[in-house]
Amino acid sequence: MQYESGQRPNMPPAPIEPTGFFTGIRLRPIIGGIIVDTVATIVLVSGYYALFVAKQLPESGGAAAEDAFAQYWSSSEGLMASLLLGSLGTLIGGFYAGYKAGALEMKHGAMVGIGSIVLGLLLQSGSTEREMPDWFIALSLVAAIPAGALGGLFAELFKNAVGKKPQVL
Repeated sequence: MQYESGQRPNMPPAPIEPTGFFTGIRLRPIIGGIIVDTVATIVLVSGYYALFVAKQLPESGGAAAEDAFAQYWSSSEGLMASLLLGSLGTLIGGFYAGYKAGALEMKHGAMVGIGSIVLGLLLQSGSTEREMPDWFIALSLVAAIPAGALGGLFAELFKNAVGKKPQVL
């Protein structure tokens, strides 16, 4: 009878130890995912504004255009568009982090969501231009981690569908 290496006859196998929350987490894909999240959110919001909102505003330059811009993003429609586009950006960043990590994709994506929350709170505290409503901040905080984790899930599904592992940096 053959035994696996490390096992002796008449000895029980080693107990299974639980893994910690941060076990297997790689920092580089998470930081990259936060950067991708930020860039994707800026591009999505700018593109949305240029393609859909700016065409509906009156043609005026200077301060009137900036006032119309601020007024739109303070409206409930602008805030909801901002929330959805920001969540989509976090999903894209979570996908990037999960794909680049190559393992524990959802956990890496959720970490991008946490990073998005921290970065958003830092940027919000440094900005004195406009105050966001409490409901918007609450929804943003609630949506960030699931959006990042969903991006990580999509990365795992994509990796399984393609059938190859990405190169780990």
